[in-house]
Amino acid sequence: MKLYAIKDIPKEKVIEFFKLHWGSSKMVISSGVYDCSTLDGFTVVNGEDQIIGLITYVIKDYECEIISLDSIEEGKGIGTSLVKEVEIVAINEKCKLVKLVTTNDNLLALKFYQKRGYILSKLLKNAVEKARKIKPEIPLIGNDGIPIRDEIELIKILN
Repeated sequence: MKLYAIKDIPKEKVIEFFKLHWGSSKMVISSGVYDCSTLDGFTVVNGEDQIIGLITYVIKDYECEIISLDSIEEGKGIGTSLVKEVEIVAINEKCKLVKLVTTNDNLLALKFYQKRGYILSKLLKNAVEKARKIKPEIPLIGNDGIPIRDEIELIKILN
């Protein structure tokens, strides 16, 4: 497995990854609408030259926001290594914190980030309903049959 900056991977490969895992590279969250294929980020590629992990982020006003994180092979440290790379960039860019939002059904993400020092900071009630007006393909029901309604913001303060 090798880690690369997203800019060092062919863009069509990145777009294909997002289409396969998200339906498109368009991400609609409470902080904005993003084309993830154009954002800064990192990828992990396996021996067959396939993307098995990808993270995107934006930096604004001394805050770094993780926009997307995907790891195809769980439990191998891929997600952790990607998050650490973003945290290093955030520290180098003098960011005060790293933040992200996930949906209320994404219990795996809530567990993952809290284990890595992120804390719950905000509940954005019915945020997904607003996002569906822009991206109607967002499903109504998510993981474990949980209705997808809210976004939960998590933050990690950087020293």
